[in-house]
Amino acid sequence: MNATPTPRAGGRRYWLRGVAVIFALYVIVVLALMWWWSYEPAQFDVVKFAQERSAQHNQPVAAGSVVTATLIGSAETLLDKRGGYLSNDKFPPGVLMDNVPNWEFGVLTATRDLAREMRNKFARSQSQSEEDGDLKEADPLFSSPNDRWLLPSSESQYRKAIGHVENYFVKLGKNDPNGAQFYARADSLADYLDLVSTRLGSLSQRLSASVGQLQLQGETPAGTALMQNAQGQQVVKTPWDKIDDIFYESRGYTWALLEQLKAIEADFGPVLERKGAMVSLKQVIRELEESQKPVWSPVILNGSPFGFFANHSLVMANYVSRANAAIIDLKNLLNRG
Repeated sequence: MNATPTPRAGGRRYWLRGVAVIFALYVIVVLALMWWWSYEPAQFDVVKFAQERSAQHNQPVAAGSVVTATLIGSAETLLDKRGGYLSNDKFPPGVLMDNVPNWEFGVLTATRDLAREMRNKFARSQSQSEEDGDLKEADPLFSSPNDRWLLPSSESQYRKAIGHVENYFVKLGKNDPNGAQFYARADSLADYLDLVSTRLGSLSQRLSASVGQLQLQGETPAGTALMQNAQGQQVVKTPWDKIDDIFYESRGYTWALLEQLKAIEADFGPVLERKGAMVSLKQVIRELEESQKPVWSPVILNGSPFGFFANHSLVMANYVSRANAAIIDLKNLLNRG
């Protein structure tokens, strides 16, 4: 004869079912948000963005406005994209995601580089001239740790930096000879491109290490590890769990760099034409545009170089290397008298 369940046992059963339903709903929501937030923002029209930004302040587009507005737009995209800024998230779904935070770090690296070059080069007529106060404040704020969630959080520091760059943007639009200035000089642009070339060269090496390279001389690229092959030779190879991290960091950096070079095409146009370097810049832009084509695979594949499956890292390394080669040609043209 079966025993009749007591009210207490029945209540416990319903309570456990309720907990299980709530947990299942929570998992579904987290997975849905992970899918929704795992995307890369589209490119924006840098010239149009500068025009709209200038119109908000009832000002014309001045020399340097496009580059400055692009710095603002890239940083705002970093913070305001779908899902917001994820690199410092400590709870699901952000803490479970790594592709988007690595993309964010790539964008942040390019943003920091441009902010520093604007402070030290573009906004100064010569090495002995005074630096702009707002750019002086923005540079260290952009250099704040990217994963800080305690006050002051990374987002708050970057928002302050954007505010200072916005102040500089407004001062440029006033066309005041004694106010903020932007100097579109060939030597300053060459210095900026030298830094860009270094970044692209490093990314190319890290991407290529997805299939392993013999270690000759120099340091091991960041994110890779030293191993030994059957002949006892040291091989630099990216660990399997870091391959997608480096890939998306490269995607983020090239995304931001593409925007910056389009802005440079607008603000440094006369200098580039005078040096016969406009075609070289357009070549760099074309290679970077190819690097931003959609990734249709749900995972970043790491097949052998001539194997059956694709190797997304090697494809990305190809575009990055070609862009770097064009950057070097462009820099040489700018350095000629």
